[in-house]
Amino acid sequence: MRIPPYYRNPMWQRFFAGIAIGAVMSWALFFYMFGDLQEKQVQLIQTQQDTIKDLSEEVDIWQSEYEILNKRNESRLLVQDVSVRITNYKKYRLDPLSVFEVEQSIQKDFSSLIGKDLENVSKGKELLKRAIINKDIKVNSRHYQLEIRELVIYTNIEIELAIRQM
Repeated sequence: MRIPPYYRNPMWQRFFAGIAIGAVMSWALFFYMFGDLQEKQVQLIQTQQDTIKDLSEEVDIWQSEYEILNKRNESRLLVQDVSVRITNYKKYRLDPLSVFEVEQSIQKDFSSLIGKDLENVSKGKELLKRAIINKDIKVNSRHYQLEIRELVIYTNIEIELAIRQM
């Protein structure tokens, strides 16, 4: 098999030379455009990394300040409300009005705690318990004593009581 003698014809020589020069020029143009785009991408990534670093530092600063403020505010919490609930009044067949009056009297006794610092109130928890346990209640000519079922001390003091006959 023999190669055709195209190398002797100037028209074919120009065609192959044009292909070779065009390939070299397009390859150079491709490298230039690709390099330029890559450089822009590297710059964009670098600016984004700098922005992320700055923002993460700001977030750390905000979080530390937020934690400090939370600790400071937590130490200054005040009692907002006192709620009392008697659970087993049906066992002794007490009417709801009498139970409501007992709940209101206990709530009135502890209304002085409203506006007090939560830390001081929680330190006097045993005193609160003793005040409730030692309270003698007279309903329908019968004497009752209170037992604490649950005592939750936070901004709202919730006292759940059980009543028992003496």
